[in-house]
Amino acid sequence: MTVFRRDSVAGRVVALWRYPVKSMQAESLAAADVSWHGLAGDRRWAFIRDGQVRSGFPWLTLRERPDLNHYRPSLVEPDQPDASPAVVRTPTGEVFDVTDPALAGELGAGVRVIKQDRGIFDTMPLSLITTQSIASLGAMVGAELDVQRFRPNFLIEAAGGGPFPEDAWVGCVLSIGGMRLRVDKRDQRCMIISTDPVTAARNAAILRTLARERQAHIGVYGSTVDPGRVAVGDAVVICDRSDASDRLPYETQ
Repeated sequence: MTVFRRDSVAGRVVALWRYPVKSMQAESLAAADVSWHGLAGDRRWAFIRDGQVRSGFPWLTLRERPDLNHYRPSLVEPDQPDASPAVVRTPTGEVFDVTDPALAGELGAGVRVIKQDRGIFDTMPLSLITTQSIASLGAMVGAELDVQRFRPNFLIEAAGGGPFPEDAWVGCVLSIGGMRLRVDKRDQRCMIISTDPVTAARNAAILRTLARERQAHIGVYGSTVDPGRVAVGDAVVICDRSDASDRLPYETQ
């Protein structure tokens, strides 16, 4: 059983990302505001596949287009990220407004774009993973893994040297910079982690290994408790416990 003491430092933030367009390339940030709907400007835009409007998962993602990570979105007004228009640089260097039908046409017949001010998330608005977890899975598959396979908002270097330390944070409230988040559940992965973000090549052994060894879980999902600003270098502090139903056993003292 992992024992946490209130106000203990669990690690520090070593990288931050937002994804202006779902499944496209990440935008690396030095700092970001976090609202009830995740990082400002995160996953506000997404493309919908043709004929999938009524589907529970209509999004065009790396499952269908492994090269989507080569499309580089950016916000036109980064000081107002939730309200900002977006542009996308394609792999050939062309730049389109995200709403330009020519961009949707390049991505597939019948594809169209939508925007949601609350963000377009598969499960929850915040995702975290530790450097230790990525290294541990890499050791299992015998390869160095790019963090962008996992598309997190926060990359955290955990205190201590154990593998997969964020598992034990489920059920905790973490203070990071000026905000607090609740770690709600472990992140169950899909085939997207098999796609190399640089080459777009797929290695199915990565997901198979994770499924065999960890029921396909790596990293955690969270939700905002108190909005605020976060920055690379901020300490990650365990400040409270919550009533998350799927937390792993732990104690606070």
